[in-house]
Amino acid sequence: MNNENFFQKVYDITRQIPYGRITTYGAIAKYIGSPQSSRMVGWALNSISFSEDFIPAHRVVNRIGLLTGKHHFRYETLMQELLESEGVKVKDDRIVNFEKLFWDPSKELI
Repeated sequence: MNNENFFQKVYDITRQIPYGRITTYGAIAKYIGSPQSSRMVGWALNSISFSEDFIPAHRVVNRIGLLTGKHHFRYETLMQELLESEGVKVKDDRIVNFEKLFWDPSKELI
């Protein structure tokens, strides 16, 4: 699979993350059939500035709920602000109630 197709699949899944929910780089990678490609999912999301459509990359965190991608936003607190505007609580750069808010595309999308 070339990067363009991989990136497009990442964008398609990320657009489906429900408002007020979060998922992980790994969950997206697993869903698109490339479970060892979590970092590549991050690279895809880091390049969304080239996309004309809204892609809610702020809803994607690492496997333990940390906002590891925050430094790729326009300013460092924007990711947290976007999540909090959706009712997602963040403390010390980590999602509160991570398990409750976790959206698993492998279970939610059929």
